[in-house]
Amino acid sequence: MLYEGDCFTEYVYRQPRTRGQLQHLVDAAREDPFSGYGCDGDAYWTPKAVREWWRDRGQIREYLADRRGAWEADDQKSGQATASAALDYAAYIDGELAAHLRVYLFWLDERRPPTLTDTLPQL
Repeated sequence: MLYEGDCFTEYVYRQPRTRGQLQHLVDAAREDPFSGYGCDGDAYWTPKAVREWWRDRGQIREYLADRRGAWEADDQKSGQATASAALDYAAYIDGELAAHLRVYLFWLDERRPPTLTDTLPQL
């Protein structure tokens, strides 16, 4: 998760990879007083929207870079490790995210996970 701003609004930028990360996410959702964890992304994301987001991902990278100093200052006050999470998010965008989004595009189109013989859609 990444925490943002003075109010530490949070959002999930990558699906959990381990049981511990999944538990952390479940705990955060349970403790969220605003019920912001809807687990309903499939109702809002479309293949077109995913591709548009991917096309414009440079804006996210720029934003992450521009906010680094503020997040480091926030971390000194809160200890939330926001600056390192932002670096992790940027690395994810530059690395594994493209492959993960191709799998997600397949899911959105087919409503099932791909098999080893399925061809994944392009971004």
